Amino acid sequence: QVQVVESGGGLVQAGGSLRLSCAVSGVSGSFFSIDAMGWYRQTPGNEREKVALISSGDNIDYVDSVKGRFTISRDDAQNTAYLQMNSLEPEDTAVYYCTAAVRYYSSFSQVRNYWGQGTQVTVSS
Repeated sequence: QVQVVESGGGLVQAGGSLRLSCAVSGVSGSFFSIDAMGWYRQTPGNEREKVALISSGDNIDYVDSVKGRFTISRDDAQNTAYLQMNSLEPEDTAVYYCTAAVRYYSSFSQVRNYWGQGTQVTVSS
């Protein structure tokens, strides 16, 4: 079955950098493809916030608060997405989740979203 696993979180001082990785497994067959991947983040008591998205055509969208500091990329051959986070701020502290939109090719096209378990990012001031 499809699995999404994040890694790379940790504790970093303000102004530092982290690189998050997101690996998707279970989509190696020719009947599947990944339309888009993205990163979201969430703090206790708050709703999950979209951070960055990247489509199969490399269309990219960032939330305003991370523009110029974060960079999302993907390696389709490895079914992996990355989030390079520079100039980190305490406000970036959250659990970061990766999501993948997987397309199933059948008599009609169907897309299903999968989520990872999250990785903690903590930025100290």
